[in-house]
Amino acid sequence: MRMAETPNPATTSFPAPTISLPLGVEILRTYSGALICLEIVFGGLVWILVASTNVSVPLLQGWVMFVSVTMFICSSVYLALFLLGLADKINTDWNFMDMFYHFIALLFYFGAFLLEATVSSAGTYANSTICIRRPRGNIMTFLDYREYSINVAAAVSC
Repeated sequence: MRMAETPNPATTSFPAPTISLPLGVEILRTYSGALICLEIVFGGLVWILVASTNVSVPLLQGWVMFVSVTMFICSSVYLALFLLGLADKINTDWNFMDMFYHFIALLFYFGAFLLEATVSSAGTYANSTICIRRPRGNIMTFLDYREYSINVAAAVSC
């Protein structure tokens, strides 16, 4: 006769996720809080810079605008979760979510940087203007030095 084995409690239950990040204003004193604030500042800066230029390559700069606006909004909501203490009410692994969020932000901003740098470096100087040749057709866009400088600043801010 075989006795029923009692299951090991360590293998059948998992501890509730804990938040190692502080809630409230204390989040701003952590590396994660500082990164979120930087993402908000630079996302807004890229948004303003790209919107202030003559969009020379809409397909590329449209993605840059999408990334900057989306990450600006997502970073603001993510920071608000911690500032208002709502992260404590959501049962998830916030350590993983924080790492995953910053990884996705890194991928998005790196892609936006590459595309904006491509727009900035695609031009050639011609009498203090920059000529950007579009991929299809013989359409050329001329950027003056001011717009070129704004595109470079947007690429660096990504």
